[in-house]
Amino acid sequence: MKMEVEYQEEYVRNSRGVQLFTCRWLPSSSSPLALVFLCHGYGMECSGFMRECGVRLARAGYAVFGIDYEGHGRSKGSRCYIKKFENIVNDCYNFFKSVSVQEEYRNKCRFLYGESMGGAVALLVHKKDPTFWNGAILVAPMCKISEKVKPHPVIVNILTRVEDVIPKWKIVPTKDVIDAAFKDPVKREQIRSNNLIYQDKPRLKTALEMLRTSMSLENSLSEVTLPFFVLHGEADIVTDPEISRALYERAGSTDKTIRLYPEMWHGLTSGEPDENVDIVFRDIIGWLEKHTTVGNAVTVQPIHPFRNGVEMCTTSASSATTNKQQPQRTVSAGSYCCGLKGRRTLHHSSI
Repeated sequence: MKMEVEYQEEYVRNSRGVQLFTCRWLPSSSSPLALVFLCHGYGMECSGFMRECGVRLARAGYAVFGIDYEGHGRSKGSRCYIKKFENIVNDCYNFFKSVSVQEEYRNKCRFLYGESMGGAVALLVHKKDPTFWNGAILVAPMCKISEKVKPHPVIVNILTRVEDVIPKWKIVPTKDVIDAAFKDPVKREQIRSNNLIYQDKPRLKTALEMLRTSMSLENSLSEVTLPFFVLHGEADIVTDPEISRALYERAGSTDKTIRLYPEMWHGLTSGEPDENVDIVFRDIIGWLEKHTTVGNAVTVQPIHPFRNGVEMCTTSASSATTNKQQPQRTVSAGSYCCGLKGRRTLHHSSI
């Protein structure tokens, strides 16, 4: 029997005075097993695009918290403009910790969940306090730039010279990522019709910040030490599945798992036919269950990184409609949106 889910929204203000949208999905009839913190992908948002994830995990007994990055979704700021990637990381870190120190959550295990660029955000949040988190779920994480699409150093050098002159210019060419990432045609059109999702060209500064972040992460994968589960579709043409393999092979974690899904695309949790999405979430929830142990979380003390939000509302959650048709698509070389193949599994655990 599925648990009832309570959905809430709230605005908070970050250290730079920008109003940020946050949301949460909570099991309505019981105390949560653990906390899961969502980090969405580039151009995406939490309340609509990641709703399926929030509802499924809350029905499984987890409290799920999301935040729209500055300039993303329903948060304030220039649309999809990333002045400093560190700002996103700090905002997520502060919000996640502000939730974790609440009385009812202080003894709960804490997990990071990142999709695409959100995988990079999750890994960098982890690095700010490596012992604070009980684990991470990383869906096609942006932690390395594929050699197939890495820009030439000369091009990067030219763009770097003008990034502070025209930082917000939308001059970075990209393929249509939505067509390439999401298999189910009905879900794809739902995503395309979501006005909260940024679908224009990346801004210059944004693209360079993402490039630098990916290259920095690539050079420090050995510093990833928390337990993690990385998932990737073998037929992902938005990012190279070898990105996830590199993370699995180089990470310093003693407890790490990788799962590769044959014939699945980039949007594992939001763009596949229902039966595939069911498989992915069954794997995610199974991993969470194995890593959620009573008394395994570090108890944290109150901090106050945010001022109270200006708006709060509560609504009920419901399931999204889907369609099982399989569309045709063309292969693209890749893009800045985020990055192994068969439903093969490699598992390495300290237990």
